Amino acid sequence: MSQTAHKFDSTILREYDIRGIVGGTLHAADARAIGRTFGSMVRRKGGKRVALGYDGRLSSPDLAAACIEGLASSGVHVVNIGLAATPMLYFAVWHLDADGGIQITGSHNPPDYNGFKMMMGKKSFYGADIQKLGEMAAKGDVETGNGTVEQKGVLADYAARLLKDVKPGRKLKVAWDTGNGAVGVSIRAVVDKLPGEHYVLNERVDGTFPAHHPDPTVPKNLEQLVAEVRRRGCDLGIAFDGDGDRIGAIDGKGRILWGDQLMILWSRDVLKRRPGATIIADVKASQALFDEILRAGGTPLMWKTGHSLIKTKMAELKAPLAGEMSGHVFFADTFYGFDDALYCGLRLLNIVASERDSLADMRDKLPQLVNTPELRFDCAEDRKFKIVDDVKARLKQAGAKVNDIDGVRVNTPDGWWLLRASNTQAVLVARCESANEAGLERLKGDLKAALAASGVSLPEEAAAGH
Repeated sequence: MSQTAHKFDSTILREYDIRGIVGGTLHAADARAIGRTFGSMVRRKGGKRVALGYDGRLSSPDLAAACIEGLASSGVHVVNIGLAATPMLYFAVWHLDADGGIQITGSHNPPDYNGFKMMMGKKSFYGADIQKLGEMAAKGDVETGNGTVEQKGVLADYAARLLKDVKPGRKLKVAWDTGNGAVGVSIRAVVDKLPGEHYVLNERVDGTFPAHHPDPTVPKNLEQLVAEVRRRGCDLGIAFDGDGDRIGAIDGKGRILWGDQLMILWSRDVLKRRPGATIIADVKASQALFDEILRAGGTPLMWKTGHSLIKTKMAELKAPLAGEMSGHVFFADTFYGFDDALYCGLRLLNIVASERDSLADMRDKLPQLVNTPELRFDCAEDRKFKIVDDVKARLKQAGAKVNDIDGVRVNTPDGWWLLRASNTQAVLVARCESANEAGLERLKGDLKAALAASGVSLPEEAAAGH
C-alpha cells in the first residue's frame, strides 16, 4: 500500500460535505489527506489554485493548517483567506477565479464537530465526488509536488460586493445576532455602511458559543434576538448559523419567520423582474410557498433538501432563486447562486425598506396554514435511511399519494406530512402541515403510525410542536 494511503472513518463522508467529531471520527491526519486528495483532483482537472477559509471553532485553525499542508503537498497553490464565514470563502473562489475551494466548518453542529465544505471550480463538490475522494485517499492515488501558500484577505472586496445590491429605501432599525459564529468577522464591514440603526449581538467569534448554539431554526436560540428586537423597538431581527450560510428572521413583534415564509417574500420580489422564472424549494417547505410562487407568476419546483443538491439543480435550470426550510437561500438573479445569509439579510432589508407595510404586516398577510416546525429526533446513523425506505414501501403498497424525491412527502385530504433522513446528523426529520388544527392532529397521527410500524416512536416534545 502507498505511504500516502489514508482511510477515513466511513461516517464522515456525507452527501454534501465531510463532517465528524474532532478527536473521535475526525483528526488532523484526515484534514491533511483531504487537502492532498482534493488538491490532486484539482490538478487532474487542469487546475492549480485552491482558496481555503475556516470558521471560528476551536479545532478549525489546526485542521486548516493540516489541510493546507496536504494541499501544498499535492502541488497546488493555496490562497488562505483565514477566519471567515463559509459564504466569504465561496466569494473568494469567484472573486479570485480559483480552481476550487475548501471551507473548514462544523456549520450548525455542536462545538465538538468540524468538517469541510468544498467547491470544484465554481460548483458544489458533493455526493459521488466525496466518495471518489475517499476511494482515492484509501488507495494513495494522489499527486505530489511543492505547492505554495499565500495569505490573502478578501473582507473589503466581499463587503463591497454585498453592499452593491443594497437599494435605497426608508431607514430601518435592525438587530443582528451572529451567535459568536464566523459572520462576526464580516458583520461590521457591512452593517456600519447601511442607513438606519443597527445593533449587533454576540459579535465576538467564539467556538464555544457562550450565548447560545448558532442554529437559527431552533426557537430557543432566537430568544435573545427576540428580546433585543422588542427592547429597542426594531423593525426586524436577523440571525445566522455558525458558518453564516443560513438565515433566521424575526419581525417587529418578535415572531419568527421560517425559511419558507421568507422565501415567499423573496420570490415575489425576484419575480417582478424575472416573470415566469423557476424558483426551487426543498421538500420541507410549506405548500403555501409553492402556491404563492405560482400566484406571483413563477414556476415552482420541489427538490431535495441539501445545499449542494439545490445549488446544482439551480445552476442546471438557471433558476434565479432557491431556498430551503433550514434557511439556506440562494440568489442567482444578481448574485452568484451560493447561500450567503448576510446577503439574504440585505435582500430582506431591501424589501422591508421599499414597502409601507412592516415585516410584521407582511407576515400577517401570508397564507395562514397550521404546521409543525421541522421535527428532528435521534436515530442511529445505520438505521435512519432504512426506516425511511420501510415507511415508503408500506405507503406505496397502501396506495398513498407519495412524493419520494427526498424521503417521503405524503399528501392526504388534511394536507401533507414528511419523513426523511438527515444527511448531516444521526436524526430523522419530519414535518406536517394542514389548513386547521384538527387536520394537523390527524396528520401527526398518520406520521406516528408510520413510524410505529418501523419500531420508532415520535418523541412527545417533537409531536407537540411549538
